[in-house]
Amino acid sequence: MTKKGLILEGGAMRGLFTAGVMDVLMENKIAFDGIIGVSAGAAFGCNYKSGQIGRALRYNLKFCRDKRYCGISSLLKSGNIYNTDFCYGEIPLELDKFDFDTYLKNPAEFYVVCTDIESGKPVYHKYTGIEDSGFDWIRASASMPIVSQVVNIDGRKLLDGGISDSIPVKYFESIGYNKNVAVLTQTKEYRKGKNHMTPLIRRKYRMYPKLIAAAENRFIMYNAEKEYVSKREEEGKLFVIRPDEPIPVSRMEKNPKKLKHAYEIGRDAANKKIDSLKEYLSL
Repeated sequence: MTKKGLILEGGAMRGLFTAGVMDVLMENKIAFDGIIGVSAGAAFGCNYKSGQIGRALRYNLKFCRDKRYCGISSLLKSGNIYNTDFCYGEIPLELDKFDFDTYLKNPAEFYVVCTDIESGKPVYHKYTGIEDSGFDWIRASASMPIVSQVVNIDGRKLLDGGISDSIPVKYFESIGYNKNVAVLTQTKEYRKGKNHMTPLIRRKYRMYPKLIAAAENRFIMYNAEKEYVSKREEEGKLFVIRPDEPIPVSRMEKNPKKLKHAYEIGRDAANKKIDSLKEYLSL
């Protein structure tokens, strides 16, 4: 049995590249049996299951310079650089509504990856919608260390999924997805170096030694995953869409023109590969 999966890497505002790719895929009516997102890949990727073409770009362009959305003032007041009430409450429930009805009707499974800070291990959660702890699972997946509060769900203390599993190809394969498409936000050549934030992480999370170890070893995990992605791609067992050049945005980018440019890079990358992607998926 063929199960088609879409795997979405994180990368903060590099995720606008992913948004561009997703919109092209949705415009071409490409459906997947399951989607898994990490960090920004979860925050933006949920729009695939709800079928909302353009939404991730739209609200980011509209609110990227809004003090209620993201910034130092939010970090100082709440401990979250992305304002929780605004980003995961006001925007999806009032200002640019998330289509939960379509999300629920779409049979595709949607998974988010978080990191359990007590074990340092990834948590893979099938997010079923608003009744499933609101947006907290998606918020947890995108809660970057140092600049975000720990998210507590069902007794678990959670942070950014990218700490423990940045590109969950192996996980999706392990649960039966055997025809996978991965959208990456870094170039093929990119490899991660040691985290310069390690001293801060050690200090802030000193009560969670396994989280510290995961954060310190993240570059090893990430680079091994990049090698696995390349191997599966060469074997014809994985279809990859990635940028050819580094995406010219910062992690907390607030320039709408730069964000739109990242989105257009994603659209271009997807359009260049759309025919070969349809062939790979036997569409």
